Amino acid sequence: MKDLIDKEIGFQQTRREFLKRSGLGLGAMALSSMLGTDLDASTIVSNHSNGGILGKGHFPAKAKRVIYLFQSGAPSQIETFDFKPALKKWHGQEMPDSVRGTQRNSGMVASQSTFPIVQSIYDFKQHGESGAWVSELFPYTSEIVDDLCIVKSMYTEAINHEPAVMFMQTGSMISGRPSIGSWLSYGLGTDNQNLPNFVVMISHGGGGQPLNSLSWGSGFLPSHHQGVQFRSGNHPVLFLNNPYGIHHHDRKRALDRIKAFNEHQYDIWGDPEIHSKITQYEMAFRMQTSVPETIDISNEPDHIYELYGDDVKKPGTYARNCLLARKLAEQDVKFIQLYHTGWDHHGGLPKGIKNQAKDTDQASAALIKDLKQRGLLEDTLVIWGGEFGRTSFSQGKLSKNDYGRDHHPGCFTMWLAGAGVKPGLVYGETDEFSYNVVKNPVHVHDFQATIMNLLGIDHERLTFKYQGRRFRLTDVHGHLAKDLLI
Repeated sequence: MKDLIDKEIGFQQTRREFLKRSGLGLGAMALSSMLGTDLDASTIVSNHSNGGILGKGHFPAKAKRVIYLFQSGAPSQIETFDFKPALKKWHGQEMPDSVRGTQRNSGMVASQSTFPIVQSIYDFKQHGESGAWVSELFPYTSEIVDDLCIVKSMYTEAINHEPAVMFMQTGSMISGRPSIGSWLSYGLGTDNQNLPNFVVMISHGGGGQPLNSLSWGSGFLPSHHQGVQFRSGNHPVLFLNNPYGIHHHDRKRALDRIKAFNEHQYDIWGDPEIHSKITQYEMAFRMQTSVPETIDISNEPDHIYELYGDDVKKPGTYARNCLLARKLAEQDVKFIQLYHTGWDHHGGLPKGIKNQAKDTDQASAALIKDLKQRGLLEDTLVIWGGEFGRTSFSQGKLSKNDYGRDHHPGCFTMWLAGAGVKPGLVYGETDEFSYNVVKNPVHVHDFQATIMNLLGIDHERLTFKYQGRRFRLTDVHGHLAKDLLI
């Protein structure tokens, strides 16, 4: 059988493929000669183990894992954490051209002839020793402000949802680059052989923009570094269970035989994607046992259900996903990404954002408390935020109790908590309109560089050569936001 496979593959080999393989072999021999070591082409091409390319990283890490609570659709900073009392005196008045002209607006307000400033209808109060201002919409988050590092001076370059989400997740507005979770998987490998290194869960608010799976894709990195989506219900990972009549041991024998064929193919072709397929087959087999155990919350005590709220008992909710994120963190999953859609409020913002806060506030705070009481917060980085901010002028008609806000890349608010970040810190400032950053700006690439640093990675040194260029998450930009770090 092996001889027949070799013969068939030999017939299919093109001149280009022959030269490619020969080049790899010659390069390996040249490198071996220079280093005084014995290397072969397979050593140069790929290492399909679950260890990361960096081993332990460039320097000691403060965080072992990340839980990223991505609020898709862009929460308004003016209704959440960026309190602007000056908007009260400006309410209903026209936005000064000198201010509005400093930022791009989306095409959805191109035909709008008037731009009345609108204050938030929700009250703000200061909380904790930090004195952080928090909207009344977030009573549970207000209880944990001294655990949070609130960054009010985030800014981005993207003005529409999908490019902005891509920019936050992959460092590029153009789809096809590796996501941050994939970069971490590639660089650091896994701490749990039985679960994916990068897990994605999605919950849905009312409506909202659709999500592109490329946001958690591996791009040009080997495909086994892409995020694995856990869905709600009895089958969280598609095609994971054995078909009816197939025994677990029979499946294992089949996978062993497939692996042997794939290994032989790799010896011939040297294609690293073959090893990605082997890794994915093996992970799927192990997940048949590990995933059902991880998503089972039946043994959680009553006080945990009460902490996360009633929604935690409903599969697919944000609260349920937050609890599952804690369980995955306990299992040392490296990057856990929660997406919650529905924050896109061009109109009907007061009602819409109230519903979104109700869906997410208690569970977000519960996650921080839960991690903290288990000693996990000290080495887990938790991130909350969306893809851009919202305008201080009203999109569409402004009435007494209703208004909307357009996309706004110039400033928005995110918060971090846990490993390596300063708790109780409110960082950065915006102008009186919450329209421009006036102190301590943090660009998206700065934010990404800081996340990488907390995991022990120098963002300038973790690269991957593709199409003749060495790429990295932060492209050719990014500076470490040192003021956020302990």
